[in-house]
Order: sequence, then C-alpha cells, then structure tokens
Amino acid sequence: MTKVVEGVSKENLHTVYLSLGSNLGDRHAIMRSAIAMINEEVGRVDRESSPLETEPWGFESANMFLNMCVRIKSVLSPEQILTITQDIERKLGRKAKSVDGEYHDRPIDIDILMYDDLHITTPTLTLPHPLMHERDFVMIPLREILE
Repeated sequence: MTKVVEGVSKENLHTVYLSLGSNLGDRHAIMRSAIAMINEEVGRVDRESSPLETEPWGFESANMFLNMCVRIKSVLSPEQILTITQDIERKLGRKAKSVDGEYHDRPIDIDILMYDDLHITTPTLTLPHPLMHERDFVMIPLREILE
C-alpha cells in the first residue's frame, strides 16, 4: 500500500477535496475512521467540514445520510487516491459501488471532488466530480472548507 512520505517538498503536494457519506451503522464512528484512514494512507487532512445530515439522494431509504468534505494535501496521483479510497470503503464495510445511477444504502462512500485544478475524464474517474454541483449534500460542506 502506498503511504504518505514525510518530508516531501510543498511543490509535490496536491490539494484534493473529498466528499464522504454514510447512512448505515454508527455513521459518526465510520466517518471518523474513514478520515483517520485517509490521513494515514492518502494524505494529510488539513480541513474538515461540519457533519451534515441529509435525506438520501437518488434512491429511497429510511436511513438518513451523514455527509462531510475534507481537504487533503497528498503526493499521490488521482488514480492512486481512487484505488486507496475504494480500499478504505471496503475495509469499512462497503460491499458494492453504485453503478449507472443505481444508488443504495452504504456504510461509507468516498468521492474525489477536485484534485488541484485538474480536469480529466478516464473510464474510472472524472475530475472535477461531474455531479457535485447538483448535490447540496456535497456543496454545503465543500463551501465550508474551500479557500
């Protein structure tokens, strides 16, 4: 697993914004665990939004979501961050990713929203996140931590 290297020059650090959501289990504890794992495995978390409780988006569920955004400083590439955050999701109990707009309850969801000013579209990743502006549960916490 790729670990963050201490003592890396600031020129090599990228500013990355992530969105986190949870609507199963102990949502607060799962979010704290996810943030701790991101800090350990992806990059230094230097800003966190307040938690925001929201209705499910894109599907029906009796389970409310807890949403947050974090800003990290990382030496990793977007693809490395995607791989590691998906691994963190699995470690925290996520069984399957949402596919083709088919959403479901989940203990944790981690999305990369922005990576520096990078604009990319690959088969596995689009940056900035193409739907973030349509989602208040992303934009409200994100605005709280943007510079």
